[in-house]
Formats: sequence, C-alpha cells, structure tokens
Amino acid sequence: MRLLVVAIGRLKNGPERDLAARYRERAVALGKSLGVTACDLAEIPESRARRAADRVAEEAAAILALVPADAAMIACDERGRSDWPSERIADRIGAWRDAGRGSLVVVIGGADGLHESVRGRADHILAFGAATLPHGLVRVLVLEQTYRALTILAGHPYHRGDPEA
Repeated sequence: MRLLVVAIGRLKNGPERDLAARYRERAVALGKSLGVTACDLAEIPESRARRAADRVAEEAAAILALVPADAAMIACDERGRSDWPSERIADRIGAWRDAGRGSLVVVIGGADGLHESVRGRADHILAFGAATLPHGLVRVLVLEQTYRALTILAGHPYHRGDPEA
C-alpha cells in the first residue's frame, strides 16, 4: 500500500514543516516492514479564483486527479467525525491494506474547505475536534497519526494506548 497525503497549499520553512517531515520520514522507515511502500506528500497550489465556490471546485479537481481509482481515502474536514481514536484509524488502515487497496490517500483541503465531490469520494471523513486549526498543524497531525497507526500495526511501543483496555 502506498500512503499519499494531498494538501492544498505549501508549507513554508519552519517548525511545522520540520515536524511534518520528521513524522513522514518515520512513517516511511516503519512502513517498509508493514507492506507500506511509500508515504508521499503532494502539495497543490491554492486556487486563485475570486469566488470561494470556484476555488473549492478547482482544488477538488486537482485533488481528485491525484487519487487512484482503487485508493482508500480519508478526507480531513471540520464537519467530519472526531470519534475515531488512533487504534480505530490503525485498524482501518490495516483492513484497507489487507483487502488489497493499492493506496491510502489522506486529503487536507484549502482555507475554504472541501468540495462535496471530494467528501463524496472519501471512505471516511475525519475531524481533529471542533476547533478550527491551521493547515500546517493539520498536516503535522495527519502525518503523526499516520506514523502512530503504523506503530500500532507493528506492535511498536510508541503508542501506549488506553491502560484500562
């Protein structure tokens, strides 16, 4: 399975970019032993259209052009579900991998959100809580949770889980 994070906008040099790169590198290194061949990042330029609806539509077309037909897809959206703990994310990724899905694409939309065509294509819509977060921080969270899911699948001690479970 190939992991691909598709994000609208480019992170500038700084701590968010450094931290995102660190988790991506960790995911790549650990993923090899789990049948995960890559953890790539595709940055799509923000649309310059005047109207928000046009920007979202242009960005959606660019996003969907990068999603393989057989890919599982998680869309990060503030209107998504925030009740999936890390273990459930790991279970889903493992199930998709074991079912032969060639790719997992995680999408981070632009400032105006995601078009319904992207939300409709997603296998799951994930929210990182009710707060509005900056895109750079969401990218770090996506890559950290990707790495964390791989550690859970590998039985690695990075994720300690619920001690009551």
